[in-house]
Amino acid sequence: MDNSGKEKEAMALMADAEKKVKSSQSFLGSLFGGSSKMEDACDLYGRAANMFKMAKNWSAAGNAFSQAALLHLQMQSKHDAATNFIDAGNAFKKSDPQEAINCLNRAIEIYTDMGRFTIAAKHHVTIAEIYETELVDIDKAIAHYEQAADYYKGEESTSSANKCLLKVATYAAQLEQYPKAIEIYEQVATHAMDSTLLKYSAKDYFFKAALCHFCVDMLNAKLALQKYEEMFPAFADSRECKLLKKLLEAFEEQNVDSYTDAVKEYDTISRLDQWLTTMLLRIKKTIQEDESDLR
Repeated sequence: MDNSGKEKEAMALMADAEKKVKSSQSFLGSLFGGSSKMEDACDLYGRAANMFKMAKNWSAAGNAFSQAALLHLQMQSKHDAATNFIDAGNAFKKSDPQEAINCLNRAIEIYTDMGRFTIAAKHHVTIAEIYETELVDIDKAIAHYEQAADYYKGEESTSSANKCLLKVATYAAQLEQYPKAIEIYEQVATHAMDSTLLKYSAKDYFFKAALCHFCVDMLNAKLALQKYEEMFPAFADSRECKLLKKLLEAFEEQNVDSYTDAVKEYDTISRLDQWLTTMLLRIKKTIQEDESDLR
């Protein structure tokens, strides 16, 4: 069956579902098995939605799943309603990101109402990702990552919470909200250094926290570095810590060349990602500005 055939079949299922809903709401219908007609209608909407999915008509699929969700809510079956809102959200993701977010939010409301915070958190992450990639609204992405982290923490899922918080820190630093980023990096680093599995990543988080300090003020960065070395002696031997010391030295001497050389040398072994490059360039610019002030 080609796509137009599938769409036709889906439309017929939708029409059947609507008929069932209407007859379940009539006086006689409600006397004679109103709720079983509603259940049949939900089933028909679900089948229609899957047909639309096969025909790649994502908006129609999302709409059909939403209809089923609303009927489930009427019938007080919250779990099924939430599942259908998630299905609707996943379909809309391919055609209408804002509508996808609306559906996922409806599902989240139901899950939090039922006390299912881990699954609510997971869908907050999905919404955050839609804001990141499709709608490019970083403030809203941050808000949903923070909400997810909150729920995960409440359910003792520290590693899932930290994953979300690291996203927040990355963006906070890019938006020059350094104190917020520093607080998260230090918190996650402290958690990581006490865990055998995560120990290795602690140095990365201390490194990032120190760079954020450096963007605010050189003295801050110096003090932070001393504190991190005391807290986590393994950090003192890391290439990240050695790089920071070279950068601080270059900064004190107002020497742009030795700053650049230190970064280049580090980059030959550990490739710098976009975030680190941005931070290191911001710091380098402050050396150049200070230099021109001295002239």
